[in-house]
Amino acid sequence: MTDPILVTDLDGTLLGGTTRDRRRLRDTLARHPELTLVFATGRGLPSVREALRDPLLPRPHWVIADIGASVLDGTDLSPVRPLQARLRAGWPGPERVRRALRRFPALEYQDGVAQDGRCSYYLRPDRLTEQLTDAVRALGCSWIYSGERYFDVLPPGASKGGALRALAEQSGWPMDSILVAGDSLNDLSLYGLGAHGVIVQGAEPALLSAVPPQAAAHRPARAGAGGILRALLDLGWVEPEVPLVIGYHRPPATWTREHGWREPASPNGILPTLRHLRGNGGGRAAGPDAGLTAGPDTGLDAVWVAATVAADGTPPDRLPAGHGTGLPLSFLPLSPRQWAGYVHRVCKETLWPVLMSEPQRLRFDPAGWALYRTVNERFADRISSHAADGATVWLHDYNLWLVPGLLRAARPDLRIGLFHHTPFPSPEVFATLPTAAEIRASLGCLDWAGFHTAAFAEHFRQVLAVDAGRVDTGRLPRLGVHPLGIDRDAVAALARARAGASAARPRRRQGPQAGPLVLAVERLDYAKAPVQKVAAIGALLARRPDLRGRLRFRLVCPPPEPGITAYDATRQALEQRVAEVNQQWGTDSWQPVEYLPKSLPFPEVVDHYLAADVLWVTSLQDGMNLTAKEFVAAQAAVHGSGVLVLSRHIGAAESLGSAAILTDPRSPEDLGDRLELALALPPAERRERLARLADRLGREPRPAAWAARIIAAIGGAEPPAGSAVGRTAPLGVRGRAVRARTP
Repeated sequence: MTDPILVTDLDGTLLGGTTRDRRRLRDTLARHPELTLVFATGRGLPSVREALRDPLLPRPHWVIADIGASVLDGTDLSPVRPLQARLRAGWPGPERVRRALRRFPALEYQDGVAQDGRCSYYLRPDRLTEQLTDAVRALGCSWIYSGERYFDVLPPGASKGGALRALAEQSGWPMDSILVAGDSLNDLSLYGLGAHGVIVQGAEPALLSAVPPQAAAHRPARAGAGGILRALLDLGWVEPEVPLVIGYHRPPATWTREHGWREPASPNGILPTLRHLRGNGGGRAAGPDAGLTAGPDTGLDAVWVAATVAADGTPPDRLPAGHGTGLPLSFLPLSPRQWAGYVHRVCKETLWPVLMSEPQRLRFDPAGWALYRTVNERFADRISSHAADGATVWLHDYNLWLVPGLLRAARPDLRIGLFHHTPFPSPEVFATLPTAAEIRASLGCLDWAGFHTAAFAEHFRQVLAVDAGRVDTGRLPRLGVHPLGIDRDAVAALARARAGASAARPRRRQGPQAGPLVLAVERLDYAKAPVQKVAAIGALLARRPDLRGRLRFRLVCPPPEPGITAYDATRQALEQRVAEVNQQWGTDSWQPVEYLPKSLPFPEVVDHYLAADVLWVTSLQDGMNLTAKEFVAAQAAVHGSGVLVLSRHIGAAESLGSAAILTDPRSPEDLGDRLELALALPPAERRERLARLADRLGREPRPAAWAARIIAAIGGAEPPAGSAVGRTAPLGVRGRAVRARTP
């Protein structure tokens, strides 16, 4: 089918209806760039320009103006002269028309109305006589009377319908791809051309009487824009709004010309979690605003809104189908410069240090913050455009901190929640942000906020409770603690397959000098404490000669996204420390530190999990850290005896508890001592600890249950009786009750 075309009158039609319906129609058209919009109006060009100042009026591709006597290009409102000349053929000119009609004193010329190629008058219904219409015909002109008030004299071939027919012929539009919409008799000529038709509620009775039902099959009980939207939905030309919108700054799959669609390698994280809810149907990309589809086997009626950067010049609405996520995607296009300012500068240099409780690293740029604010505004607009009345909006992370306030102001009907996958800082650290008050005001507009741990939730409560020195607990969002788990079955199956194929064995040293392998798998980030780990290895070798030539520390450390400079100093310090330790203690046949600064496919990561004696997770702060859980699942699947050394400052430490060896990465002595303890554990204790870790992991909710519980919590639904899938406010955190904000 040819891409659809909407041809609509303005006053009383596209400009009519409630503000909410006008916004919904504007946003729906924005989501569907394949739909061509044509104004068919009685207004002249100056009046059309004035109307376009209305932010709720979408920009047209074409304009039929002056009741069909003018045709304008919507891009710059310039006249389409060849087409316009055909429509005005035989026009005697306004002076001759006005001179000939002066003998009819009932005609009142519309002096304040800009007119081109027509003459417009006011006229009472009882003064519309045969003498008047005969005089118009004697001039070689046509006429239209509408609204029991407006009398228009036009060129003989001019009408909205005539202009539409000419424009359709020029553009190659079949009539069955066109929907015409109107509300008055000057729209009558649009009907009967073979196009689909809608007459909105409140239309002029004479139009309803004059148009046969088959020419305007759509007569919805909605005025103006609401009636147009109803007809577009009934035709299936646009996708409906959805009850759930997910907002995340990154898409769940990325596309390049070289590699096509690529999904994250790991089966764990937010994308696989949401895929559990949707099933594995094949969705297609919805470009800045294309229609959205998902697989037939999916059960969640939702849209994922994400930013995308067309670095290779491919616009988001031209991305190919087949991303395979089963999720309808709505892409918010950003230029590489915008992405760099938003993510690389503000998110990583301003907000990230505060989240990691490293405020001394904070760098603030007012211009960058203005860009962050703009991107959040665009996210809020896009999310609103997809959200049905009373919809649930599930936001993710600090990248969208200003969206709750923007959405609350524009859409008070929405239920808005935000899950923090990161830590949340203490009030003292949060206050170091120059924009702390702006962020706090926005976060206070949430209905619900979620965290991996009760400690992070309590920090959030304290931050929002303090306003200019006053404690106000009456307007806090409901809080929930929902630690995210992993797809244990997927990790276990892969581990057994890799172990059975002997994939991991070559990575172990064989022979009498075989020693322990300590593993860390983490992206390059000062918050992961990589430099501290390498220093601790050097210190351990200094005091343990028996480990020299045997102990190996393998650091799999993928670099950050190109363009992020916040970790440059960490990378330089890490490379220097690796070189120093290897130079001091290494030999021709042995290097204590194996540094792998690259991303690995997930099956290879599992190989490393299986080869390791110890997984060393030492984040200064972390929301959860799923790597620790993947290691446990992989080791348990093959009846291994790997030991987990875990920072006390991450969510996984609360989830896995004392079955892991807990360490404080901010203490060099503790970091080395706890690793030494892990290396010294006897086999029986190693197996016993792993069994306890696996048991704790096995009692965690499945990712699908985790996500479903959060969606229900945002919407205000009560959890199922006896459910252990997280807790939602009123929440006791460190002995304090968190009060729900009154909606």
